Amino acid sequence: MRHTIAAVVFGIAATGSCVLLAQQAQTVGPMPQRDVFVVGPDTSVGDPLRDFKPTRVEYTQDPMDIAGKRELVRMLLMEQGFAHRSLPLGAPGLVIHANGRLTVDNDSLKRRMFKDGMSAAAGDRIMVTDINILADRIDIDINGGPYLPHRFLRHISINDVPLAGDGVMGERPTGTRITLLFEGRTPRVSAAEVKALLEPLLDFGLKTSEQAYADTLPDPIRNAILEHEVLVGMNRRMVLASLGQPDTKLRERAAESSDGEVFEEWIYGKTPQSIRFVRFRADRVVLTKLAALGKPIEVHDKDQLAGYRDPALTHEVSLGDAKTGTEETEAKPKAPSLRLPSDRPADQTAPVPAKPKADKVAVNDAPHLQ
Repeated sequence: MRHTIAAVVFGIAATGSCVLLAQQAQTVGPMPQRDVFVVGPDTSVGDPLRDFKPTRVEYTQDPMDIAGKRELVRMLLMEQGFAHRSLPLGAPGLVIHANGRLTVDNDSLKRRMFKDGMSAAAGDRIMVTDINILADRIDIDINGGPYLPHRFLRHISINDVPLAGDGVMGERPTGTRITLLFEGRTPRVSAAEVKALLEPLLDFGLKTSEQAYADTLPDPIRNAILEHEVLVGMNRRMVLASLGQPDTKLRERAAESSDGEVFEEWIYGKTPQSIRFVRFRADRVVLTKLAALGKPIEVHDKDQLAGYRDPALTHEVSLGDAKTGTEETEAKPKAPSLRLPSDRPADQTAPVPAKPKADKVAVNDAPHLQ
């Protein structure tokens, strides 16, 4: 028996696993568990094609000529606008049919943005940086386009010196490309007609970033912003789109808070006009007050958005190895402890040691206390 054990130990040492075996032997108790957070394409972004509506723009059917190309490039190049919805980063971009839908479905676009990232979020400012007019389509590059400049020359170097770029690893494009596809040959469309055809994706109106962002919100919230109202549950960007920059900002500690939480309050208006107080906790409105002359103060502290959260700012995170069904809801977290499971059963609590009672000493027995 001893020879067998010695042979096994010698074989383990010969394979270089003796150290690993010794470390495992010193380990006492169960191995520590780690929480793994998994973010997938279905939880990292919202629905980029939500409320997508094709356009109904009437345009001429005359073929595009040289004069029409020059006018289109002159009117659209370096034009600025805002993104109506999130745009993917890099190639191949997006292809939209004139007065039709996109050639990509919602799930595929979500996976692309999860893998490659976004060139612009809903409400972000964009710029047309290049236009290419082809036989049956118009390619419009946004924010630098889907490719790096001189992308072919980047593969050529002389004496280890690249002909284009600085040779730094990790260079990525910053923009995307929107292809406007026509049935048949490209007609002689004007810049205004191209902007109208791209309305589901881009907005070239004279709007601020906050106004363009408001157009991406659901109808009840958008109507409240158009009426310059503030609802409990809005974020800062919604409030800016509704009322603009406040006259005064205050940061104080809440008197009713036990942990000394600091809140921020925006104040609109000055006496004797109506004054509106908007209180934020993190990025959400938790309290609004309206003090109008000759009227009682109107206070709102209940959520008025029915639990709505901005998809661009909300990311769902799934917990790996989570229990399913009722086990997850019924599981109660255990208090942290430094005791090992072998020290005491999990269903029993360690008894609290009683304090030792002081012995009574008679005065006659202790002459030094007299």
